[in-house]
Amino acid sequence: MEGPTPVSALIHAATMVTAGVFLVIRSSFIFEYADSSLVFVGLIGALTCFFSSIIGAFQFDIKKIVAYSTCSQLGYMFFSCGVSNYSVSLFHLFNHAFFKALLFLSMGAIIHAMSDEQDFRRMGGLLNLLPFTYVMVIIGSLSLLAFPFLTGFYSKDMILEFTYARFTITSFFLFLLGVSAAFFTAFYSTRLIYWVFLSSPNFYKSNLSSIHEPGFYMTFSMFILFVFSVFAGYIFNECFIGVGSSFFGNAIFVFFNNFSIFDAEFSLFYVKYIPLFISLLGIFIFFMSIVYFEKIYFLFFRYQSLVLLYKFFSRSFFFDLVLVDFFFF
Repeated sequence: MEGPTPVSALIHAATMVTAGVFLVIRSSFIFEYADSSLVFVGLIGALTCFFSSIIGAFQFDIKKIVAYSTCSQLGYMFFSCGVSNYSVSLFHLFNHAFFKALLFLSMGAIIHAMSDEQDFRRMGGLLNLLPFTYVMVIIGSLSLLAFPFLTGFYSKDMILEFTYARFTITSFFLFLLGVSAAFFTAFYSTRLIYWVFLSSPNFYKSNLSSIHEPGFYMTFSMFILFVFSVFAGYIFNECFIGVGSSFFGNAIFVFFNNFSIFDAEFSLFYVKYIPLFISLLGIFIFFMSIVYFEKIYFLFFRYQSLVLLYKFFSRSFFFDLVLVDFFFF
């Protein structure tokens, strides 16, 4: 679905696209009695998380990149439900609303400043022209990456830790997909920031006079979301997933055998650091790809198989093509 960025900030971050997650959480009484359904929900969520992150890494439209990151984060929420961690899933839904709305509004500010241009290949060098928006994008992206002590860290890392702590083959598979998605999330977030703000300017000189920061109301809204993107996870952590918290009352039901919070708390230390390490690796790999950009570029066009692989990823695994040609006549 497409719409203006303020609308996207609402429907992609907090309301419509997250309604399915909320439905699964409120139906925990049913899913806890259907193990096969839980496994199915977990697998679909993990695959969505993984494939959406790959697609996002091959996009050039800044709104599409943030939109595919929403699909990826929804996958995290669903596979958290698939391993009976409903409260953590709802906590991530809650946290995700803040930093994703901040990112969408920031993308709107960039698009407006660039005279409705959305392709980051026609941007670059905006760090000195849009410093406030740059800070907002950095904080939103770091929270999306689950950088320590920002809002996304308290829920996204908990999802991965709780999933690993189930100690089943399915949960290990979901954990691997979630960690792999964290790598691509770091890659495409850094890619967006670099090409929009840090690379050499590549826009028309006539656009230079019209580049400006958003107005007061937009700036104030972004600042409020900035504050919550930094502090909301810390403030509401114990409320949502603290041991003994009565916040949900009887709204969520989990079998005693499916609790993994204690196992996650005392899991091996390297399990807790794997997502952070993988995210830093994604950032490092991107900057290495910039250093060797020309060699990688010519390597792709030297081999036809790599060109086809690039088209396969950049065109969303041809999902849209298949849906239009075979299902929507």
